[in-house]
Amino acid sequence: MYTHRGILDAMSDQPRHHQVLDDLLPQHRALRHQIPQVYQRFVALGDAALTDGALSRKVKELVALAIAVVQGCDGCVASHAQAAVRAGATAQEAAEAIGVTILMHGGPATIHGARAYAAFCEFADTTPS
Repeated sequence: MYTHRGILDAMSDQPRHHQVLDDLLPQHRALRHQIPQVYQRFVALGDAALTDGALSRKVKELVALAIAVVQGCDGCVASHAQAAVRAGATAQEAAEAIGVTILMHGGPATIHGARAYAAFCEFADTTPS
């Protein structure tokens, strides 16, 4: 029988998203040391893609968060949840962006989406409702 236990577990898993970023940092440093030009260009690409334009950085970070949900990438979710908070996104805006992933990606997005919402709330220092 299907239950919503996985979703509820994901929602109570708040402190883990800071830890995801902390765990990835030394790994990124080691790889960046080996391929610095790739990382430099990746950072430049991110800067170009996320710069305010017709869409604000906030909207672009919410799009990136939604894509991270569909990709099931915990590091991407944590990174873009944090960036969306810093760009001024609200929990409601994050929830609605995640809602679109559920429309387009179905059941798996309910799991990764719940985790993404918990990550957003962790970085926003709010409690998921």
